[in-house]
Amino acid sequence: MLTPVEEAFVPLRAAVSALPAYVPGARVAAGSQAWKLSSNENPYPPLPSVLDAIARGAAEVNRYPDMYAGELVEALASHTGVAPENVVVGNGSVAVLAHVLQAVVEHGDEVVFPWRSFEAYPIAVAVAGGKAVMVPVEASTGRLDLPAMAAAVTPATRVVLVCTPNNPTGPAVHAAELETFLAAVPRDVLVVVDEAYLEFVRDPEVPDGVDLLRRHQNVVLLRTLSKAYGLAGLRVGYAVAEPRLAAGIRAVSTPFGVSHLAQVAALASLAPAAQSELLDRVDALVTERTRVTESLREQGWDLPDTQANFVWFGLGEPTAQRAAEASAAGVLVRPFAGDGLRVSIGETEANDAFLRIAATWR
Repeated sequence: MLTPVEEAFVPLRAAVSALPAYVPGARVAAGSQAWKLSSNENPYPPLPSVLDAIARGAAEVNRYPDMYAGELVEALASHTGVAPENVVVGNGSVAVLAHVLQAVVEHGDEVVFPWRSFEAYPIAVAVAGGKAVMVPVEASTGRLDLPAMAAAVTPATRVVLVCTPNNPTGPAVHAAELETFLAAVPRDVLVVVDEAYLEFVRDPEVPDGVDLLRRHQNVVLLRTLSKAYGLAGLRVGYAVAEPRLAAGIRAVSTPFGVSHLAQVAALASLAPAAQSELLDRVDALVTERTRVTESLREQGWDLPDTQANFVWFGLGEPTAQRAAEASAAGVLVRPFAGDGLRVSIGETEANDAFLRIAATWR
């Protein structure tokens, strides 16, 4: 243990001292048995072909990874239907969001986003030196209030974050309302459309993100391979933007930010045969999501229209108590104190266990 020779106090930035803590989903304690529905992970294990690629790649971890993940960028560009110069990869979409904000936000610039929404938003905004402007989601539906978000834009606004489907409430933004929103936002305000749960969406009214990007140069798409592609433990996210913005985001990105193993696993996951199998798993999770939500509504729950891999319970004050009861019954869920519970869609047995718990709450 280091013992300082003399007392010293190095102050942290005020914005850092004031940061809210990011609260991750609860983990299963070593030696205990519980179903983990507290994090929006894919419950399926990696595909054998992806595991084989990771095993082969492990022999090269003494070498630095490709700094800008060129081969992966090309694969993601082809997968997305854009050019490689439109794509920037990073250590998960959270890291990519941080780079986006670093590229455009000056100290004191406003960043508008819905709340409650992704818990990392206020942290990323504060670290970038921005001022958070939180706009409440619609209480009864959990939907983003895009007219209110547009009204919150001022001359000091530099970025607006649009989470669709919204984490943790679940609904997706519709194309018509997003077009109206974009028409109301000045062209020099960046609109980040966070599509982390894109592959789970079945709502026919949602926008085509790439088409949106082609028609609105102030739009950036955020996507990830953590959810549908099951690479949450390896961290691969990416932004899709017009080339000038993409170059700026790339310029502030962490060097070698995507590990070699993450790159090879992502490339293996994007291979046609693997992608088909992975998306079959997504279809199975969507089917299970439908079964769970229908069962909950039969119990009497009034739930938002989730288009992601989770369900939201706007419980308010009893949230912490309900989460503790679920944990005691062997199911870990994600409480947001005073607001509600988010419950991820997991294995059938895990979902059945939660349904039994939810029935007791009615």
